[in-house]
Amino acid sequence: MLLNEDQIALRDVARRFSREKLKPHYQAREAEKGFDRALMKEIGALGLIGVDLPEEYGGLGQSGVTSGLITEEIAYGDFNISYLQLLGSLMGAIVHRNANPELARYWNSRLVAGDAIIGLGLTEPRGGSDAANLQVKARRDGNHYILSGEKTSISFSDQCDAIVLFARTGKPDAGARGISAFLVPMDAPGIQRTRFNDVGSKIIGRGSVFFDDVRIPAENLMGQEGKGFTEVMQGFDFSRILIALQCVAAAQASIDETWEYMKERQAMGAPIVQYQGVSFPIVEFETLLAACRQLCYHGLALRDAGQPHTAEAAMVKWMGPKTSFDAIHQCILTFGHYGWSKDLPHQQRLRDVMGLEIGDGTAQVMKLIVARERAGRVAVQYAAENKK
Repeated sequence: MLLNEDQIALRDVARRFSREKLKPHYQAREAEKGFDRALMKEIGALGLIGVDLPEEYGGLGQSGVTSGLITEEIAYGDFNISYLQLLGSLMGAIVHRNANPELARYWNSRLVAGDAIIGLGLTEPRGGSDAANLQVKARRDGNHYILSGEKTSISFSDQCDAIVLFARTGKPDAGARGISAFLVPMDAPGIQRTRFNDVGSKIIGRGSVFFDDVRIPAENLMGQEGKGFTEVMQGFDFSRILIALQCVAAAQASIDETWEYMKERQAMGAPIVQYQGVSFPIVEFETLLAACRQLCYHGLALRDAGQPHTAEAAMVKWMGPKTSFDAIHQCILTFGHYGWSKDLPHQQRLRDVMGLEIGDGTAQVMKLIVARERAGRVAVQYAAENKK
């Protein structure tokens, strides 16, 4: 992949910041209660959040490939901090396309500067992979909408400053039709939040958000009423690729550290890297990670060219987290009992990466998407018909 001068410069800024500022404190940061807002602003000042957003918000108007480069470099140093760039690109684009200009300018300028976090309010307790099965309601009341219900498994549930909320404005049995999107400030009266005790990604946090007759101005409706679900699905192709790059970067960091360890660790009078039984598994994962990375950038290049990339996004979304988890697991085994210690970052990367084998689309759902893209609706038609 050939990069232009701007891409190389941005990548190098992100790489230096990630490896010098973020990586040394990756493990210590896990004990913090949430994101360091001062650090967020520092990242925003470097231009490393929402790099693909328009300049009117303070963005750089860069390509999806560039967004991928920044996401990967930051995730190498701290998997969780890279969520800022990922959410900046995903949520910023949704707001840019659908919110009224004044609202979009207010929130996206704060997002890019590192002054605000915008969360995604899609998943519900009874939904999961059936993302269109929404129960949260939004009813029109004059110049306002009134929101009621629960969203769950929301990243940054207790930290986000606003949330793009998907709620049903149509009939309960209308499926994806009748779902609308709203930009909801999280300081609105009637909102309560919880945080789950997750295994990984602790500084991000995940939890439920409850809406108890929350009133928001009608101007906070994003796009047309009843068309919200289509909008978020379009954004997922982009975010799925960025997620895969997050995971690949975390695994690459462990692989690089393992190569250094194998050169230094002696067994039977020689560095253990000389033993094929030790080095070959790491070579295999080095190869698989390189293949996944290339498919990610191929998908982003297709997106930048305005070409279909749904299949490629789904491929890397199941392949990236799984391959990365397996690679980090092998690194732990290579380090032996030293690897089975919280003194090293491998166990934390393992826990952090594993969450994305579940969130934002499971492997099974991603494979269904690929099958549908390659074989057409017949690949999923029978299951859909028998579900009715």
